[in-house]
Amino acid sequence: MANFQKEIQTKLTKGLLDMIILQFLDAQPMHGYQVITKIRKNFGVYFGPSTIYPLMNSLEKKGYVKSEWNMDTERPRKVYALTTEGQTVLNFTEGSLNLICRTMASETKVKIEAATISMSGSSFPKKTSAISV
Repeated sequence: MANFQKEIQTKLTKGLLDMIILQFLDAQPMHGYQVITKIRKNFGVYFGPSTIYPLMNSLEKKGYVKSEWNMDTERPRKVYALTTEGQTVLNFTEGSLNLICRTMASETKVKIEAATISMSGSSFPKKTSAISV
């Protein structure tokens, strides 16, 4: 069961990786390594530099993030920040995800209620199919 959960967590995280990055950058500007470690810490999934940096560049080309070099540290780092357009995309995505989750919860509730009614009613045959929640 743990492998199944890890597989689902990785799949969902990978599918939403660009939005996860935008969410992190909404909180504060970050360099790529900070993003990598924050994803690993928060989601338990490791995406290396070969995944994160091309995605950051793609987000920059789309205008969702901007970058500038921080030369104040011992090692120069490219720091990414969310743009106004990135904030708009993030807000839209959050709204869409909330709608999807509400719809899924509503559909699950309807299935459970329908199964309960049909299983408890004496004139209906008992259903033996499993109900997923």
